[in-house]
Amino acid sequence: MRSLMVLALLAVAALCLCLAGPADAKPSSAEFRRGGAAFVSKREGSEVVRRLRRYLDSGLGAPAPYPDPLEPKREVCELNPNCDELADHIGFQEAYQRFYGPV
Repeated sequence: MRSLMVLALLAVAALCLCLAGPADAKPSSAEFRRGGAAFVSKREGSEVVRRLRRYLDSGLGAPAPYPDPLEPKREVCELNPNCDELADHIGFQEAYQRFYGPV
């Protein structure tokens, strides 16, 4: 898995180098003062991270999934082979009700 990841990163790096243009091209004065395109300052990096946190905390990102209230009962039914088999045929709630009473 790691070797596949390294190989993919190397392929992307090679593609970027090929598309970047001639190697003897000098960066503009603005790029040179900023430290080049490959590096950002600590302040800029932390600003990006803060922006991402604000986005996720504001609710615009993917919401946290709600826990299923029937999950503990579903696990009890899965531990009983007969209940588990019946749940595959008629559904979990009906199978649980037949073996353990009302849901």
